[in-house]
Order: sequence, then structure tokens, then C-alpha cells
Amino acid sequence: MDWDKLRIFYATAMTGSFTNAGRTLNLSQSAVSRHITCLEHVLQAPLFHRHARGLILTEQGEVLYSTVRDVAVRLSNTKAVLEEVSGTPKGEMSISSDAAFGAFWLVPHLTKFKERFPDIRLTIRLDGGEGNLVMREADVAIRMSLPHQPDLVRRPLFTYRPRIYAASSYLERRGLPETAADLDDHQIIAYVHRGVPDDPSKWLLELGADRRTPRHPILTIDDISGAIRAAESGLGIGIFPPFAVGPTSKMVRILPDLPTPETTAYFVYPAELRSSKRVAVFRDFLIQEMRKDPF
Repeated sequence: MDWDKLRIFYATAMTGSFTNAGRTLNLSQSAVSRHITCLEHVLQAPLFHRHARGLILTEQGEVLYSTVRDVAVRLSNTKAVLEEVSGTPKGEMSISSDAAFGAFWLVPHLTKFKERFPDIRLTIRLDGGEGNLVMREADVAIRMSLPHQPDLVRRPLFTYRPRIYAASSYLERRGLPETAADLDDHQIIAYVHRGVPDDPSKWLLELGADRRTPRHPILTIDDISGAIRAAESGLGIGIFPPFAVGPTSKMVRILPDLPTPETTAYFVYPAELRSSKRVAVFRDFLIQEMRKDPF
């Protein structure tokens, strides 16, 4: 099988149409279609179902796509490593991070990283760390749970316990809860995000609650910034990572003696990037900065 034709097939499967694949590869729509037809003839199998809205992979196409995707990813990883064989770390690096950690801790520290490594161009996805590293949707990820994808290097990065907060204005109005059972008389803000494996808000709602009359949140929200703003405005009590609530926050920590659920974060990257200088310097930077600025 001709790799050029396989590359065109891969682009077509990724974009869903001959026209879009042509734009990606700088080829005409007819040239892409001709290469796919030729590949189907060589394989003696249809690769796409053609219909008015685009292209859908056939069963045979899915099998081929899986293999070609793996080869393309490995080639991309190898190219990235070879570019760094000599000289200083450089090139593009995409980072997938938990939304709270990425927005409130990582981004404020990136100025120092860029000063040290100006030739590394960063892209950050605050998607809960769920970017598929094997598919190269990200080069490295910071995940709040141990990933189980194959061929990944996993390094524990830090461990933390979330804290319970409320605004002073809320406590003046509703009173300070002194025990877990006191939360029955309070409004709870639930921050729920798919990147958080063991939902702390669920834990807070169930903490010391009467099982016959379960608590319900006054607000459920999937954005950490929105949840913190709601709590700061006096809407209710929330449980948030310590790195998400800065020293200038209007909120007060409450029930500090309660042992909240522990979470371990991991620095994760594909095994193919084990020799990447960009990955190594970014990992070392995170570890050094956490020692200087723990939470």
C-alpha cells in the first residue's frame, strides 16, 4: 500500500469529506477522490459510505483507519523527538489540564516557563485532562485520576484535599456551620466536572446528612470559575481545590477539621515522547514550581 494514498485516506477519514481533505492536503477534491478509489481498488474493499452529507467509514475502513492512525501518531511523535536531538528544547507542545488547576495555578506560572524556554510554543486545553494522548490530541496531560490508557508514562505530580468555603456575607446572613450536620440548614453549590473522578460536591451534600431527607444543591454548575463566583457572591457553601481560591478571595474556609477526599494528580504523556526535551523540561518545571509555591 502506498503511504501517500494512506495519508490521503487518513485526512479524508479525519475531515469527513473529499473537499475538506483536499483543503488540508492542498489537493483538488477530484484528486482526493481518485486516490481513495485507487486505494479501494488495491484493497478490493469499500472504505467509505458516500452520501449527501459526507463520508462515513465502512467496517473495512474502520480497520484501516485504526492502523493508519497509529502509524501517523507514531511518526508525529518520532518527528517531534528527532527535532530535539540537539540544541535547546523547541517546537510546539499541547497540554491538556484539569480546568481548575490549569486556569488558577498553571497559567499564572507560565510566564516563568516562557522566560526559560522561549522557543517552546504552548497550547493549553482546559478540558479536565481527558485529551486522548495516544491520539495526540495533546502531548502531555495533567489528570486528577490515574489514567488507564495503554502506552502512557504516568508520574504522580501532587496530592491535595479540597476545602470548604463560604463568603463572609453568606455566613453573616445564615450563620457559621460548626458540624457536618449543620449543613442541613445551608445552601450548597455543587461544582461538577467530568475531569474530577470522585465528586467532592457529592461528598459535601452527603456529609452528615439525614439519609431520609437528602440535601439538594441550590446550584449545580460545571465551570469552576462560575462556582467560585457564586460562592463569593454569597449564594452558598462550596468545596473547591485549594489552588483555585487565592489569598485575595472574599471567602472564608469553614469546617477546617473535616478530612475531605484526597485527590492525586498525575503528569502523563505517551511513551514515544519519553526522550522529548520539551516534555522533560516542562515536567521538571512543574515539580520545581510546586516546591516553591505549594498549596
